[in-house]
Amino acid sequence: MLVELTALHWIYVFFIALIIGFMVMRRDTTIVCIAGIFLIAITATGSLSQSISSIFNSLSYAITELLSTILVISIIVAMSNTLTITGINDVMISPFRKLIRNPTLAYWTIGILMMIISWFFWPSPAVALLGAVLLPVAIRAGLPALGVAMAMNLFGHGIALSGDFVIQAAPKLTSDAAGLPIQDVINASIPLVIIMGLVTTVTAFYFLKRDMKRGVLKTTPTDFMVLSPEGSNQPTLLSLAKKRFFAILVPLLFVANVTAMSILDLAGGDATALIGGTSILILLLITLTSHKNEGLEKVTQYLIGGFQFGFRVFGPVIPIAAFFYLGDSGFVKIIGDFLPKASQGIVNDLGISLANIVPLSKEVGAITLTTVGAITGLDGSGFSGISLAGSVASLFAVAIGKGAATLTALGQIAAIWVGGGTLVPWALIPAAAICNVDPFELARRNLVPVMIGLIVTTIAAMFLI
Repeated sequence: MLVELTALHWIYVFFIALIIGFMVMRRDTTIVCIAGIFLIAITATGSLSQSISSIFNSLSYAITELLSTILVISIIVAMSNTLTITGINDVMISPFRKLIRNPTLAYWTIGILMMIISWFFWPSPAVALLGAVLLPVAIRAGLPALGVAMAMNLFGHGIALSGDFVIQAAPKLTSDAAGLPIQDVINASIPLVIIMGLVTTVTAFYFLKRDMKRGVLKTTPTDFMVLSPEGSNQPTLLSLAKKRFFAILVPLLFVANVTAMSILDLAGGDATALIGGTSILILLLITLTSHKNEGLEKVTQYLIGGFQFGFRVFGPVIPIAAFFYLGDSGFVKIIGDFLPKASQGIVNDLGISLANIVPLSKEVGAITLTTVGAITGLDGSGFSGISLAGSVASLFAVAIGKGAATLTALGQIAAIWVGGGTLVPWALIPAAAICNVDPFELARRNLVPVMIGLIVTTIAAMFLI
């Protein structure tokens, strides 16, 4: 049923355009989102006090929806810090050093390990776990530090983070904004993540080998200016035997988690809870074993550090998510039942109206979602704008009549590949710092492979919608 668009719908559209504009200009969108929430609320209710309350309610609603995601990432970061400080990560990765005998093996070994570790620990902690240990080995094998940084970026912040199949933070945000089950978005993202990952990493490797052969890119004395990992300075925390025990135990526990997810058909919040609970147990066990009498206090310190990281990453996301939740079922819970009686939610109403005005095709929808996703990634977060991608995907899917999950996944992939740590220089700092390379040079190296990957993935999505 076609619903007549009201001022609420037009205000929502105006603020979506405003948010995109601010992102393009690389300006913060928090104030814009709060202003949008207030204006929509006062237009709907006509009450100043209720509108002011809606600002708080929207942030509270967003935090409630995202809390499990913030919590699990905070816990995983806290746990990864224990692995680094105790030196367990050194032992976990040491068997793979034997595989790194030449630049080709270095690139693909580091990349694949980074991808696997990032699925369970997230890319930023994974850079610390992996980079400092294998970087010197890769450089000795002939792969320049810039090549190591590219591998960690493309496989970790690109492939692993854009799919986020285990922790499921990214699909949680986009599926909520699109009004879809999280598993639908994950399933739709699998072929797109594979296509994007293969095209980008193979293209990047081709250019890397070409420039190494020409002598444009080679190892330099500065490549060897690498700091030792933090854990190696504290060898007395655990004996070698205990490090080996935990180095075997930790991967086994996470493999058991993945097996349990498959057998018990766990997804979304249930899968997140399993990973989070396992991470807490690992954190407690390692900390109490390594720090002994100080273990009780150290557990709290690790958790505080993890929570600081989690809220620092998601702090900018919460106001944006709060605004986009208004486009779906969150409107009634945040502001109240003030939409027209026949309304199916602001986003759905807009999509139906758009379909009646301009006949949209799946090609136009795919190109638009890639563009919107890429624009939202320009702030260097990757996560702050994927709620917008989910919301726009829902709008176009309603207009086209199909493809909601595929469009949502496409927007998510574009946003995270651009902003999650492969193209925007200030998002590249963790990998650039650990490899002692210029983040702007790293971004320039990643640009062509990522752009080629986005074009191919967008075309593929047109056939999958």
